[in-house]
Amino acid sequence: MRVEIRVEPTDDELRSLLTWLRRDPDIRRTASVEMCEQPPREGEMGTVADILQLVTENGWSAANFALTLAAWKQTRPQASRVTVRHEELVDALTDCSDEQIARITRLLQEGGQNDEEGSAG
Repeated sequence: MRVEIRVEPTDDELRSLLTWLRRDPDIRRTASVEMCEQPPREGEMGTVADILQLVTENGWSAANFALTLAAWKQTRPQASRVTVRHEELVDALTDCSDEQIARITRLLQEGGQNDEEGSAG
């Protein structure tokens, strides 16, 4: 399963999240996380690393990922918006409430089920 994570504001926050996710033993064991660059827009020079791409393997837990993401967000000194996308499903983590964590978990679990159905048929 492929998941995209966007953090606003981007700069150091995205790098901080990358480091945090790579240090988590469950995520390190079951997924790879890379910073991805988007092509420059008209009038811009160079590329901008503005999303993290997480590719999961068997044994990956959407709930553990959502909790890890919330834990990182709660350590940040500034309010940031974290957007999680899988296929056409998108949700945001803003206040780390139990409801938001549950929604992110459901989004990722639903996406995982879609992947399994697609590969079976």
